[in-house]
Amino acid sequence: MQTFILDTNIVLYFLGGRLANPLPSGQYFISVITEIELLSDPSLSPDEETKIIDFLNKISVVSIDNEIKNLTISLRKQYRLRLPDAIIAATAQSLNATLFTNDVKLTNVTEISIQTMLLK
Repeated sequence: MQTFILDTNIVLYFLGGRLANPLPSGQYFISVITEIELLSDPSLSPDEETKIIDFLNKISVVSIDNEIKNLTISLRKQYRLRLPDAIIAATAQSLNATLFTNDVKLTNVTEISIQTMLLK
């Protein structure tokens, strides 16, 4: 079974019904950074927050451990990524997972498999 990490932008597209194609079958994870980004938007309505929490209850959230911390440092130095992006990429690298993202900066990271998603 393939393993996938969803970047924050893909989760938002998924929850908003904006993905052109369904996500392929596999095992899905998000970084704890994505969880923080999703829930910390001050403009979230109560309905949106409930939808996000329901989603989070159905997916595995990966915390930052020493391996992810060290990979983050390396990726951030090499690619000059923003800290949240580096943590999400390092999480994908640590799980040997494909990262679904539409973030152009992350497509330069050769240590991980990246897949962009078509939008409606």
